[in-house]
Amino acid sequence: MFDVQRIRQDFPILQQQVNGKPLVYLDSTASSQKPLSVIEAMNTYYREYNANVHRGIYQISEKASEAYETARKKVGRFINARSWREVIFTRNATESINLVAYSWGLNNIKAGDIILTSEMEHHANLVPWQQLAARTGATVKYIPVDEHGYLDMATFDAWLTPQVKLVSITQMSNVLGTVTPVGEIAQKAHAVGALVLLDGAQAVPHMPTDVQAFECDFLAFSGHKMLGPTGIGVLWGRKEILADMPPFMTGGDMIKKVTFEGSTWNELPWKFEAGTPAIAEAVGLGAAVDYLNELGMRNVRRHEIELTTYAFHRLSQVEGIRIYGPHDPTARGGAVAFTLGDIHPHDIAAVLDSEGICVRAGHHCAMPLHDKLGLQATARASFYVYNLPEEVDRLAEGLDKARELLGR
Repeated sequence: MFDVQRIRQDFPILQQQVNGKPLVYLDSTASSQKPLSVIEAMNTYYREYNANVHRGIYQISEKASEAYETARKKVGRFINARSWREVIFTRNATESINLVAYSWGLNNIKAGDIILTSEMEHHANLVPWQQLAARTGATVKYIPVDEHGYLDMATFDAWLTPQVKLVSITQMSNVLGTVTPVGEIAQKAHAVGALVLLDGAQAVPHMPTDVQAFECDFLAFSGHKMLGPTGIGVLWGRKEILADMPPFMTGGDMIKKVTFEGSTWNELPWKFEAGTPAIAEAVGLGAAVDYLNELGMRNVRRHEIELTTYAFHRLSQVEGIRIYGPHDPTARGGAVAFTLGDIHPHDIAAVLDSEGICVRAGHHCAMPLHDKLGLQATARASFYVYNLPEEVDRLAEGLDKARELLGR
């Protein structure tokens, strides 16, 4: 039973009022709220066994090390990794993608090679490949998005040649909400010898994830979008690929032996985790995984499809609104980007804030996509496990108010 009213009681921040009105948080695509179990798990670490990991033989250090590595194993099971050694903790999905670009890319991409990504990517899955191409002489090509917000698979097929060495694609667009056919993409890419990286920052928190079924080579995602804390992300990679990659950063804990003549690296996954890691954040992420597992990811996905279906119905009643991306709720996530006539999205967000409603306004770190759409910005409402249909009603009413105040 997916009882949203009960779930909401687990999130202290949702119990407050903003501008004298109950808070409506519709910006989970940017960063989700945190349940009390995550907050308490991190607080317990700091209060009871705050110590560095992997380096102390005293009791609380060993307890910290166990908690840190237990969190890694929880994450591995959550995405169905073959081994916990394939799970690398980073700061966020952005760092995970950069790790691949620097560690794998600089050693495997050369002049004449092609990197395929798409027009609907977050900057974090565009800029690293542009920089890699500039350093190596490779070319980045952007798979088009059609007028309905879907990936142009015919163009993808046509561009997929042996010169393509990497396909780096979002699982779910943070603007259009589009869910991409990752299994099909991976199979076709592997047929020409290319590797596949999935930007799972939007998808992993919202739907079941199985890296073995996806047949991808890398998966990047962030803790703060999946009920966990900021400052921790994950890179999953196939062990045989990670084993051949040099470290992204060097220093303490990622070494096996250091002499004045040189160094040798630690085993996976620690060779990619230089220095003191985000220990409390890992503990919090582990607690977030526990919470999502208790809810059931299929239930999470079902709830968001139902809420997005209702949002399309209710928001369609707002005069002048235009929603971008697929209109089939089963083909998209719960991020709903829109414009309202000629009202600037920042003004929309300001009016909604006066009503206690939090939405995002801007280009959402996807400027090339907005350029393609002929827009400078959109407003975006996004839903998660704690959102209710009544909050969609509040959003629609707030948009009506914005149109009355600012519409021309």
